[in-house]
Amino acid sequence: MSGTLFIVTAPSGAGKTTLVKGLLERDAAVHLSISYTTRPPRPGEENGREYHFVDVAKFRELRDRGEFLEWAEVHGNYYATSRVWLQAQIDAGRDMLLEIDWQGAQQVRKAFPGAVGVFVLPPSTEELERRLRGRGTDSEDVIGRRLLAARGEMRHVAEFDYVIINNELPAALDDLVAVVRAARLRYANQHARFPTYFEFLEKD
Repeated sequence: MSGTLFIVTAPSGAGKTTLVKGLLERDAAVHLSISYTTRPPRPGEENGREYHFVDVAKFRELRDRGEFLEWAEVHGNYYATSRVWLQAQIDAGRDMLLEIDWQGAQQVRKAFPGAVGVFVLPPSTEELERRLRGRGTDSEDVIGRRLLAARGEMRHVAEFDYVIINNELPAALDDLVAVVRAARLRYANQHARFPTYFEFLEKD
């Protein structure tokens, strides 16, 4: 029995990370995909929990062997999603979740065409700006860049299967939980879970 891969994408400030955290707390059968990185672990982080921590040489070896679905260099460190590891989790029947940007989502869906894409939108660009300013951590220049990037990212919303507008967090979380439950009830998934039942129905 195969698991389902869920892809959750959103512009910065839309609340994606909070929604994903809430989903993982409410549905223990969903597991967060663990990325590879060359950055050193931060205090309290463990290898295989927050990230698979590897050195640059190992990262490049895995990349050159074609084991990554996608990879990027961010602030001098490498990050990647392992195609091999993710496929093994799904083949073992685990439902996996990837937090990823729209470009990464395009690459992932080429390798996993059955993945379920979810795009999280803010209720408005005005509210998005308010949330970004509310963090109190970014300069005006950074906020401006994030808002400009968000508008470009949101233009890709039609590439996703489901759209959640995160106006009220509890309702948005209910929506995300509902998407996961609905995906599990698709014919292909139910057929894989209960093959004997469907064999009986398919007999002449």
